[in-house]
Amino acid sequence: MCLLLLLTLTLEHTNNSFCTESKECLQYELVCKTDEYEVRHYSPTRWVSTDAEAYFMGVGAAMAFRRLFQYITGANDRGIQMEMTAPVLVKIPEETKMWEPAIYTLNFPLPAAYQDKAPAPTSDKLYFTDMPEMDVYVRSYGGWMLSVTSRLHTHLLTKELQRVRASYNHSFHYGITSRTSYLLPLLFPCVHNEVWYVADGEPVCTDPRDVNTLVSSHLSPTSRVLQQLLFMALKRFRIYV
Repeated sequence: MCLLLLLTLTLEHTNNSFCTESKECLQYELVCKTDEYEVRHYSPTRWVSTDAEAYFMGVGAAMAFRRLFQYITGANDRGIQMEMTAPVLVKIPEETKMWEPAIYTLNFPLPAAYQDKAPAPTSDKLYFTDMPEMDVYVRSYGGWMLSVTSRLHTHLLTKELQRVRASYNHSFHYGITSRTSYLLPLLFPCVHNEVWYVADGEPVCTDPRDVNTLVSSHLSPTSRVLQQLLFMALKRFRIYV
């Protein structure tokens, strides 16, 4: 069972089943969960990042993964070798065209011991990213993390978020995998993958229509009739609630 622990400013050692291949895993607070997604709260963390231009996410992630792996295995100004942490996070632009390459950003969370003072990369293609405190909408899935599967679950998540009228950042989303193997982790079967969208403002944990149903159930028969007449009048004049 996945242990849902409150994230501190650093990463922690954990038995979290979300990350079966690493000693340290990014922790979070579960805000709420529906049948289609869950909302998590993450505290600020620092990541090491690199960009890769490619036509397909898997190709770009493979190039970027090698650079980041070299960094944690000694390609830094102190020659430090670090344990790999999880999850691996890919920032994916929302607007991509099939005939044009896109910029994919791969990120490793820095180990707890290096969150404050990480060794500088020897490659100028690597940099640090400070993730702010945020709430994210999450859809989880298993199997393969490829462009086609990522797009499928991205579509399913956005469809549900639109249905419940949730506000979120539409310019990008994150693809997440718990796999930390060196050999192209995004192209091997993985126990756990996710799609993230960053919430804009207060996250939505209930369907607005369920709220209307709940309110209606507590009304008297006369009040329910008046409510329906009001909704019909608003709809007639193109005013939607």
